[in-house]
Amino acid sequence: MSNLTKREIVTQIYRKTSLPQKQILAIVQMSLDRIVAALAGGRNVELRNIGVFQVQKRRARVGRNPKLPGSDMIIPPQAVVKFRGGRTLRQLLKKIKFSASSSRPAPPG
Repeated sequence: MSNLTKREIVTQIYRKTSLPQKQILAIVQMSLDRIVAALAGGRNVELRNIGVFQVQKRRARVGRNPKLPGSDMIIPPQAVVKFRGGRTLRQLLKKIKFSASSSRPAPPG
């Protein structure tokens, strides 16, 4: 199973609406730009039935360089984005079946 790409989103919307692909791409890109701008500004992004992207601060911590085992280094605090799936998404994810030998979902059918 491959990743969903922006191109694939545009193509699927095009097939359902017959709007020009350039117009669809512009709308999708504007939507993604707004999400990125909100997160970069420290705001959470809530998409109903999908989930919430939360900006959280990761504390400073001590790390070790494996190439220099005796030396510790301070990793500075930084902002990270965490995602918490919404109820609808979580319910849909429960239905995914995984094959015994893989961490990827089994193909449908």
